[in-house]
Amino acid sequence: MSIKKLAPDKNLLERWQAAEILLFGGSAGSFKILFRIIKELPGAFGKTVILIIHRKKNFFSEIEKLFAENSRMYMREIEDKDILKKNTMYIAPANYHTLIEEGGYFSLDVSEAVWYSKPSIDVTFESAAEVYGDKCVAILLSGANQDGADGMLKIRKSGGLTIAQQPEDAEMPEMPRSAIKNGAAEYVLTQDEIFKLLLL
Repeated sequence: MSIKKLAPDKNLLERWQAAEILLFGGSAGSFKILFRIIKELPGAFGKTVILIIHRKKNFFSEIEKLFAENSRMYMREIEDKDILKKNTMYIAPANYHTLIEEGGYFSLDVSEAVWYSKPSIDVTFESAAEVYGDKCVAILLSGANQDGADGMLKIRKSGGLTIAQQPEDAEMPEMPRSAIKNGAAEYVLTQDEIFKLLLL
């Protein structure tokens, strides 16, 4: 599969506008770019946004509070059976895998960690591909392992729009590099290029 540079062509714009769900996967080094995204996305964004961020087991942080205080979109931590809604930003809870189910709701799973991580980006991406197919956009950011690459490949094969952060632009390049290596990333973009797309 080929990799493309960002260009405001008709195909890209149509797919971006038609997407119903936007997923971000990130781990080590992704906090700064996610915080910028949260601050800049408009309240009436028109899509459902889901953040899957690796966090240490049994480690409570102020991430949710900090993000919510700075978001223009309504933001909440996912709870089991929550319905996916537009113009809402969801953050996957620690110590659970987050799945998207037919019918447009979340389920939380307590099975074993994937790539030493729970929540796993792969698990959420794979379920999103099954339910939303070509209505998905998935963006994989900085991280220190390969989580997200296989799930992103499934989204791409389902017709979804897939983007990896440029590894040289990421604090920890392993995660986006893995998505590029296995052919999951249709586009490879810098932080600034990602923002240009988000605000189109």
